[in-house]
Amino acid sequence: MTIPALDTPAVDPGLLERLHARLEAGATGDAAPDVHYRTVDSPLGPLLVAATERGVLRVAFAREGQDAVLDALAERVGPRVLRTPGRLDPVARWLDRYFAGSTDPFAQPLDLRLARGFRLAVLERLRGVPYGTTVSYGTLAAAVEHPKAVRAVGTACATNPLPLLIPCHRVVRSDGTIGAYLGGTAAKERLLALESARGAIRQDPGA
Repeated sequence: MTIPALDTPAVDPGLLERLHARLEAGATGDAAPDVHYRTVDSPLGPLLVAATERGVLRVAFAREGQDAVLDALAERVGPRVLRTPGRLDPVARWLDRYFAGSTDPFAQPLDLRLARGFRLAVLERLRGVPYGTTVSYGTLAAAVEHPKAVRAVGTACATNPLPLLIPCHRVVRSDGTIGAYLGGTAAKERLLALESARGAIRQDPGA
């Protein structure tokens, strides 16, 4: 005996979007998730952007693996993780402007809980490196009063949870070669070329 297949009603994609929008709109106050996230298209590929109620927490490149990054955030920050594109529109707009050539620094709140101690000190100093400027790892080490900690500065840059927003791509080797980058050396070259197109990249010995 053949059992007739049951027709499965089609799910209206618009309905799912509306339901998710309602969920996103209601996720405030005590109902707010631990981590909000969305993806943003960019010339470097899709970027994962995550935030908490304190500010932007993480920017991740596709090569890091979105699921792996979200799992790590759920473990370190909190298990309630929700895709909220609308909440992160301001970050997406800034990234769009940056890749279009805007020189404005990122001015919205950041949540820096993923960095501590020396690494946090390096990131705080990095926030002040201007557009179109590069500094060496050694210069940055001296700026945070640990002139011998050049390798540790490299590690702080390599583990920067907020690339682009905190411009670790502006840190290069003392011989002028670009050094490693979380998004890959090709991405770092592209970012430096983008900023150079707006004016010659200059070395800032005092940053």
